[in-house]
Amino acid sequence: MPIKLTKEETAEAIPSIQQYIEEEFDTEIGELKAKLLLDFFLTEIAPFAYNQGVNDAESYFRQKADDLKGSCHEHPLTYWTKRKR
Repeated sequence: MPIKLTKEETAEAIPSIQQYIEEEFDTEIGELKAKLLLDFFLTEIAPFAYNQGVNDAESYFRQKADDLKGSCHEHPLTYWTKRKR
């Protein structure tokens, strides 16, 4: 599943990439190079973060499912235990 950004997100990311390259490498790049770099990272690197997010979500929901009985269990026939003698 390819990771896609909206036009707005891409428009925000490109200047950030340009600023990063200028500050860290003392080199200016245009919008096209910044867009190509963004596309490269979305294709090659972002899947690592995406997969980790999926794994984290799966782990979270498995833990919640394992504790389902403990967190959602209701005891039946409690009337007599609540009643004072």
